Amino acid sequence: MTQLTFTTERSSNLVSDIEREQILSDPGFGTTFTDHMVTATWTAEHGWHDAVVREFGPLQLSPAAAVLHYAQEIFEGMKAYRHEDGSVWTFRPEANAARMARSARRLALPELSEEDFIASLTALVQADEKWVPAYGTGETSLYLRPFMFASEAFLGVRPAREVTYSVIASPAGAYFKGGLKPVSLWVSQDYARAGDGGTGAAKCGGNYASSMAGQIEGADHGCDQAVFLDSATHTYIEELGGMNLFFVMKDGRLRTPALTGSILEGITRDSILTLAKDLDLEPVQERIEIQEWKDGVVSGEITEIFACGTAAVVTPVGELRWDGGSAPSGSPEGGGEVTRAIRSTLLDIQYGRATDTRGWMTRLV
Repeated sequence: MTQLTFTTERSSNLVSDIEREQILSDPGFGTTFTDHMVTATWTAEHGWHDAVVREFGPLQLSPAAAVLHYAQEIFEGMKAYRHEDGSVWTFRPEANAARMARSARRLALPELSEEDFIASLTALVQADEKWVPAYGTGETSLYLRPFMFASEAFLGVRPAREVTYSVIASPAGAYFKGGLKPVSLWVSQDYARAGDGGTGAAKCGGNYASSMAGQIEGADHGCDQAVFLDSATHTYIEELGGMNLFFVMKDGRLRTPALTGSILEGITRDSILTLAKDLDLEPVQERIEIQEWKDGVVSGEITEIFACGTAAVVTPVGELRWDGGSAPSGSPEGGGEVTRAIRSTLLDIQYGRATDTRGWMTRLV
């Protein structure tokens, strides 16, 4: 497979140093974007080509673009971290590349090689290195969003013959403001995030769109997020709208819902399963009934519950509510001992404060 070469066209409209520093002092999450972006084009005739780092700005898109009508679209999410020596690294990008390839196959989109995927991240971060927050400024990073969509102007129902790939970047602070505190969850009993044979295991926008009605319902009942159950029986726990779930058991097991094809295989989830034995925990992937959650926090069999994902890293889960009832918090205020240990272990690796014994970090700058 031919490897892409990313040329760089420097923006002539750079954000000033003063304005950028003001943004980085309180970056929020996903609201401000860097000076540049990556784009590349795929066509059925020529494959991948025209790879470039260029000024961040609007994409020219026909109203007939296939993505607007048939939702042929996928994306990834990852972060770039500043280390103490000034270098910039990202966490397990080869895993994101592999998942994006799996998502592409499911959505009938062209695959991008691991080499080209990582090269696109490197090219953008090198162009916008000044946007990576300084080391020691809290839980800050540069959030990277690679995505791919069907850009062909065509209204027939078939895989697009023209596809656009892009990477944008946004300086990011903590996903949940107010520190590490348990989030309350609403059990979505009327909505499912994904179903058997669907796109649940792919990271595509449609899965997130389908979760929003459940999230709105949860917010209406005073909850921070919604937890979704399997679409067939509404019995088994799957995931939140954008995070995987873990249950710390009194007997030392660390349980998480098994991948069934309708659950997204999170990179953070997979990393936690690998790290579990280092913390004397027994990782277990299995189907978990929602009733086990309700009963387990009452009986004390479940000692901690947390959600995980790239954006939020690890977040303790508190009260569970549903239509007609509630279960008490599955985590103490500030998160339990295991939750905090897993979270700090991950962050220490990502920010270079701990030795990366597994080769999970890739240097970008």
